Amino acid sequence: MKIGHVEVERGLLLAPMEDVTDLPFRLICKRLGADIVYTEFISSDGLVRDARRSLEKLLMADEERPVAIQIFGGDIPVMIDAALRAEAAGPDFIDINCGCWVKNVVARNAGAALLKDPPQMAAIARALVDACTLPVTLKTRLGWDPESIRIVEVAQMLEQAGIQALAVHCRTRDMAHNGSADWSWIEKVKKAVSIPIILNGDVITPEDVKRAFDSTGCDAVMIGRAAIANPFVFRQAKTYMDTGRIEEPPAMEERIETCIEHLRLSLEFKGPRLGILEFRKFYSGYLRGLYNASAVRQDLVRYDSADQIEHRLREFQAFLQDHSQALNAHSTALDAEAA
Repeated sequence: MKIGHVEVERGLLLAPMEDVTDLPFRLICKRLGADIVYTEFISSDGLVRDARRSLEKLLMADEERPVAIQIFGGDIPVMIDAALRAEAAGPDFIDINCGCWVKNVVARNAGAALLKDPPQMAAIARALVDACTLPVTLKTRLGWDPESIRIVEVAQMLEQAGIQALAVHCRTRDMAHNGSADWSWIEKVKKAVSIPIILNGDVITPEDVKRAFDSTGCDAVMIGRAAIANPFVFRQAKTYMDTGRIEEPPAMEERIETCIEHLRLSLEFKGPRLGILEFRKFYSGYLRGLYNASAVRQDLVRYDSADQIEHRLREFQAFLQDHSQALNAHSTALDAEAA
């Protein structure tokens, strides 16, 4: 897959997610094997008004490249202005969000609302392609609802508008995150256009990644919510595709060390207050399945000091190491009882 100067084979992409894909998380996913990462989606209205929160989302680091800035909006002049501001921040390409299903985005005729007006979606795409020097890509869904799936036609319109790649979340807007993603549409879109097509939706495990490539012929796979619970999925998927071997789940020590590394990045880029507050959503993923993890999380979310948090994590790590044999025996006994 080639987007401007960016070229990856069977690429694994970190999906743009609001309140998730900030710079610290993108760096962690990049270090764990993500080929391309995306910022949180940024309001075009917020950018042109110089809103602090929107401007902060433009922050990037060379280590995370290739990185795309994703923007959303429904007004063409505002979208052009926002795209130029995003371009000035120095990403590798600009992405247009035409798939967000949440009400406050759709109510502004942005995100998935544009699925009800494909010509307007294509007009926005053409305007940004003409205005920007960087490549412009787009992410959308199959349609507004099952009765209005026009993704093949939409893909053709977007290719004609100059979009250099299209990511498709294989659900309709009315499904939100419910139901099963229908990957069968990817092959149909691939046959209708020549631009790269990126599959998104229900990609959770390394086996899912390989099945997505093998069954649809997609050019890349985009992983979203699964990466929140398991950022190691990028590395695991590459191992599976390259060797056919399923990696063992990351050891407790690596999970806790990565959690601490991620926390430190959050503190570095956001400061102590926001760095700690906004990191709390990640404890569940890093500690999931570990003995007494729920009680440890309850402690961690109460702390407002980085030293307290790291000390509690180190204490938890030492406890698990000291009691590993007993905990393994307990787990084996539970498994046998369940069987």
